[in-house]
Amino acid sequence: MGDQPTQSDGRARHVAIIMDGNGRWAKKRSLPRAIGHQRGVEAVRRLVRGLEPMGLDCLTLYAFSSENWKRSESEIDDLMNLMRKFIKSDLPDFVANDVQLKIIGDWRSLAPDIVGMLENALEQTANGSKKLAVALNYGGQNEIARAAAKAAEHGDITSDSIAANLDTHDLPPLDLLIRTSGEVRLSNFLLWQAAYAEMLFVDTLWPDFKPEHLEQALSDFAQRERRYGGR
Repeated sequence: MGDQPTQSDGRARHVAIIMDGNGRWAKKRSLPRAIGHQRGVEAVRRLVRGLEPMGLDCLTLYAFSSENWKRSESEIDDLMNLMRKFIKSDLPDFVANDVQLKIIGDWRSLAPDIVGMLENALEQTANGSKKLAVALNYGGQNEIARAAAKAAEHGDITSDSIAANLDTHDLPPLDLLIRTSGEVRLSNFLLWQAAYAEMLFVDTLWPDFKPEHLEQALSDFAQRERRYGGR
């Protein structure tokens, strides 16, 4: 993946989403945060099942950041258990819908049983034509540091050599980055890849995000003129 995407024909090929707002969704309804996370998983499920007509080559979702370990132990346990349930329940759908799963981040540092489940999921979906990348235990600064270290092992550190060693090196250039819940920041997500991406910040809380929201975002993207620093 180079540091600048090629000129687009107007169609977004790679979209990334910072899925934010599960806790606030639950708080607005006087529900436990765990329920918000459960509804967030349902939003992921809706989105993945609705991808076929959108024409995306890759969707990347920010599921668990390296900073999320600062949350309470009970909330982390809830998130990890949700991850286990999601992998078990939705892996057959991924296979049936020709989805290739990719994991970015330091995911091999997760619990051994989750690592084993992810390895199995990666193997079973390896031949899928549509890519779903999930960021787990991910931090953009750490990814760049790791990529630079790998580049240094093999020679000069350049933009191209760093890009070739990123977790996303085999994904299409990032076209559009969306963040839900009204927050306007990247939160250490795809810092390198977002250099030339269009960005969209929406007020919708993640559990309320539907395929129609993504379809509208793709339609808006198609109207944008991307200059990549030119005029």
